[in-house]
Amino acid sequence: MKTDIQRGLVLRNEKCHEHYTTEFLYNLYSSEGKGIFDCRINVLGHLQQGGAPTPFDRNYGTKLGVKAVLWMSEKLQEVYRKGRVFANSGNSACVIGLRKKVVAFSPVTELKKVTDFEHRLPQEQWWLNLRLMLKMLANYQISLTEYISGKMEHVTRRTLSIEKGF
Repeated sequence: MKTDIQRGLVLRNEKCHEHYTTEFLYNLYSSEGKGIFDCRINVLGHLQQGGAPTPFDRNYGTKLGVKAVLWMSEKLQEVYRKGRVFANSGNSACVIGLRKKVVAFSPVTELKKVTDFEHRLPQEQWWLNLRLMLKMLANYQISLTEYISGKMEHVTRRTLSIEKGF
């Protein structure tokens, strides 16, 4: 760290060792840095929610990463003037993802309007209208006249009742 290297990165798997936690490594590097370098912790939460990625996930992630870097390079060229970057428009902060079979960049300001932050879901679930068909395919005894479509209900109780069908 005393040479020309300005940055370092430590990656840790959560199952690497029971004693070498993220906090332990942070404390170790912070105390040993003694003013030569500082440390920060960044836990990638969205990656931890998934499970074991498939080859498709890795391939798709690589493709999205390439598209994101190309998009950022393009945006930086658009907003770079006289040695400064002016990224103050609504589409300067975007999220990449699928929108109706097409990889698209969605401005965060638009996503904020249609997101249920408490449950980390979109407010409109496109698949809710397919529940009747899914129940029919699963051989539920259901009548088309009795089925009522509705909005998604979030389970907030800790115990579920068999009597009520949950």
